[in-house]
Amino acid sequence: MAQSRRVEPQRQKKPRPPLDEEALERIALFYVGRYATTRARLATYLGRKVRERGWAGEGAPPIDRLVARLSGLGYVDDRAFAAARAASLHQRGYGERRIAGALQAAGIEEADAAPAREQARSGALEAALRFARRKRIGPYADETPDRRMRDKAFAAMARAGHSMEVIRRVLDATPGEIPDCDNG
Repeated sequence: MAQSRRVEPQRQKKPRPPLDEEALERIALFYVGRYATTRARLATYLGRKVRERGWAGEGAPPIDRLVARLSGLGYVDDRAFAAARAASLHQRGYGERRIAGALQAAGIEEADAAPAREQARSGALEAALRFARRKRIGPYADETPDRRMRDKAFAAMARAGHSMEVIRRVLDATPGEIPDCDNG
């Protein structure tokens, strides 16, 4: 005999009230307290919340003004975010182009990204060697690669954002001979 299953009625979610200025500020403070973010990402997040819930305040939602105020208070710091993101990517062995792309995707303006990009540029060989170690290529390979394997390693390093000069320097090193980072 087949057992019949009792079907529970599906509960309807109570609709959330539209946002006003106070609720928008609470949401913004919660977000910046929980996540490291940029001005652009915070503005995008708040805009999405207003679209989802609606706006009950007078006039247009003060998203830009709120983002500027939180930035002025130091809750949102694009330059510090850029430095932290660049350092993280550099530690994982990514090059300047990849770091610049990540900062641009985060909505960081060039003026705030410039110090982080300069840091990535000055440590380019160090990052490339870190990437090579992780991928076991160049001086960290077990043996001298054939043409096909060298091309694959070259492409991987290019996708990681390294310059052609740095890639060649790393891949021209014979296995076991690690280039000196201090000599250019």
